[in-house]
Amino acid sequence: MSRLPWLNDTSLDFPPVSQALRDPDGLLAVGGDLRPERLIRAYEQGIFPWYQDDQPILWWSPGTRMALRPQDLVISRSMRKVLRRGDYRVTLDHAFEQVIAECARTREVFPGTWITPEMQEAYGRLHAMGIAHSVEVWHDGALVGGLYGIALGRMFFGESMFSLRDNASKAGFILLVKQLELWHYQLIDCQVPSEHLRSLGAADISRDAFLEILATARQQPGHDGPWHMELNALAD
Repeated sequence: MSRLPWLNDTSLDFPPVSQALRDPDGLLAVGGDLRPERLIRAYEQGIFPWYQDDQPILWWSPGTRMALRPQDLVISRSMRKVLRRGDYRVTLDHAFEQVIAECARTREVFPGTWITPEMQEAYGRLHAMGIAHSVEVWHDGALVGGLYGIALGRMFFGESMFSLRDNASKAGFILLVKQLELWHYQLIDCQVPSEHLRSLGAADISRDAFLEILATARQQPGHDGPWHMELNALAD
């Protein structure tokens, strides 16, 4: 990490994302803090924090990342059946703290979850500001799945998801994407490629293409009404 710029507490500036390392892909800077102003500045530039609890804060802007245009969402026949059956109740912003805590807990099988207590507190502050949002998936009154992320303009940056029952997180993600499409959001950043998200229509996108969309989308007005709502199952 000696080759990387170290951020300090007196400036919110990041180095140009073009300086991010190729190996590991996208590692850009080290240090700083997770104050809301710095996090917002980071997301506005296509940068996000990701680190384990025994590391300093690491900031990333991958050369290739995964993203989804809402209109490209793929819903399998089996998932349509799940949603029509009404097995799950899906809500927005009903239990943000529970969702992020579950996302952290379900990763404890790995050595050092990246959703540290510091991260949970930081994103909790963004939630209080109306910038971070959660999706909750309920079954018989219990929280069984969900995800959380950041909304800036007409961009949504997905951070993490969890699932305690089959298809729970998929159901939450699908209904979120459909709602974001109704609100004219342009892109959902999925950050790290996965076959799970690829099956839902997400695709690899270059950093330059991502930043071009981001530059326009973050300047446009996002949803100006409440996010606290229930998401309806598919009608078609």
